[in-house]
Amino acid sequence: MNGFTDRFSDRLEPLGIVTGAFLIVMCLATVVGMPWNTNGSALVSIMQLLGIVGTAAIGAGLIWLARTE
Repeated sequence: MNGFTDRFSDRLEPLGIVTGAFLIVMCLATVVGMPWNTNGSALVSIMQLLGIVGTAAIGAGLIWLARTE
């Protein structure tokens, strides 16, 4: 065995952590890209921001779920 896989009790734990971190990083990149500047509707901007927050929550939840015993 190697040191990387021996650290985790579940074989899919690293995949869950990496996927959750990827979702959070993509949310941050989307916020930095300021998608609300390209549309003219406040309602669409609010929906985009809610989608960004929801995706970040899913990523954080996935990390939390992967790390719990």
